[in-house]
Amino acid sequence: MDFGIVQFTSDRGLAPSVLAPLIENAGFSAYYVPEHGHIPTRRDAAHPQTGDSSLPDDRYMRTLDPWVSLSAAAAVTSTIRLGTAVALPVQSDPITLAKSIATLDHLSGGRVTLGVGFGWNLDELADHGVPPKRRRTMLREYLEAMRALWSDEEAQYAGEFVNFGPSWAWPKAVQQPGPPTLVGAAGNEKNFKWIARSADGWITTPNEQDIEESVLLLKQIWVDAGREGDPQIVVLDFKPVADKLDKWRELGVTTVLYGVPDDSEERASGYLAKLAGKLGLA
Repeated sequence: MDFGIVQFTSDRGLAPSVLAPLIENAGFSAYYVPEHGHIPTRRDAAHPQTGDSSLPDDRYMRTLDPWVSLSAAAAVTSTIRLGTAVALPVQSDPITLAKSIATLDHLSGGRVTLGVGFGWNLDELADHGVPPKRRRTMLREYLEAMRALWSDEEAQYAGEFVNFGPSWAWPKAVQQPGPPTLVGAAGNEKNFKWIARSADGWITTPNEQDIEESVLLLKQIWVDAGREGDPQIVVLDFKPVADKLDKWRELGVTTVLYGVPDDSEERASGYLAKLAGKLGLA
């Protein structure tokens, strides 16, 4: 089990090119960022944490583009994995997005992890023409089509939402058949069956800490689906507690992520050093 940092990027926080080297130098193994292209001012969709249309943080409307952010981080680091927690692929063109991710994987030497979500903000999805009741199918097709572009010499795909004939597209992803894909969603049977069919693992939601039953359910569904090996499991944590981390390690958790204060380089550096010490990374 390793440890990483998730930054809620915004135009008011530290630039990824500043924070990412601090994360790597402190001994962490991963750097994750989120995605929201825009937030409609009037919304009917409830936020999972607030239960209504209010937002718990104004950074939702100030989020930096994840692929530009991770590219900046890739240029100034050499070992940390570069991930999204989470990206919203269905809000982009799949061919263009596949090119961006493959390019980042190529330039970073195969360090990309693609964390994706179904999208809680249905109003945001609607502005991209995403049918709310079909967003899971749409995401599955996007991932299948992008994997074809990442790995096939002549890629093609025919689906309900993505269609293109035999095509050439390079660079191919360094990681084959593409960067590992993890789904950030509630730990339930429906989501785990989707993961076992179409992804490589699970990212917990911020409210989930008692995950033992969920992890065991995911592993059983994984085996029942005929998948080999174990699913990757990324947990969003708030405070390192030794007994809890030991239990997660025994469960097979892959990575534990922590947030970081990013209002100043000095504060971020001090926090990362302190956290690394508690986790035994120093």
